[in-house]
Amino acid sequence: MEYQDFLKNKLVNIKESEFEIPVSAVHPFLFDWQSEIVRWSLKLGKSAMFEECGTGKTVQQCEWAKHVQCHTAGYVLIVAPLAVAHQTIREAALIDQEVAYIRHQEEAHHPGVYITNYDMLKEFDGSLWDGVVLDENSILKAFTGATKRMILEMFESTPYKLAYTATPAPNDHLELGNHAEFLNIMRSNEMIQRWFINDTMSAGTYRLKKHAEKDYWRWVTGWAMCISKP
Repeated sequence: MEYQDFLKNKLVNIKESEFEIPVSAVHPFLFDWQSEIVRWSLKLGKSAMFEECGTGKTVQQCEWAKHVQCHTAGYVLIVAPLAVAHQTIREAALIDQEVAYIRHQEEAHHPGVYITNYDMLKEFDGSLWDGVVLDENSILKAFTGATKRMILEMFESTPYKLAYTATPAPNDHLELGNHAEFLNIMRSNEMIQRWFINDTMSAGTYRLKKHAEKDYWRWVTGWAMCISKP
């Protein structure tokens, strides 16, 4: 084997879901760039969207949920902070999508798109859901938090996943690792072992290996869309 081929085999690539929709299938309410993001995310199957405030994250995630529900003919759950759950329902109506607020698993009476808040997740069984959206998922920042562990375990086998939040700090690598773990891309500790090294100048922190920077960000942008201005 040539050395260049050996290096290529070491690259970590993202496997796509092969779930594609045409541009014409996206609701015309979305801007062209929002439409492209939704289509890209559906094609991946599991992805993260790091978008600044004002970029229309809510309608994008509702459009994504609508297509996953139609594709699977199953159940899709949006998990959001309580304060934005009913706002999400109102914005979903802009793209002709019905989203029902529920507080318990038993209230999901038929296939569709549902929404609940993070505090109610203990009342749900992750095995029912064909797709899940974490809205404002900065809750995953807690590296060893009990809620984070519950979310990772609950939706471990969910086929379609989407994480939506404002743009994370680019040097908050543990947060990016938590997103990757939720999406079944790579476990956070494996990410650290592959691309990071203990920072001897600051106990308990990690820094990117100098030679690994390019490959690390190539990997992140394979499953995450980062936008401050469209």
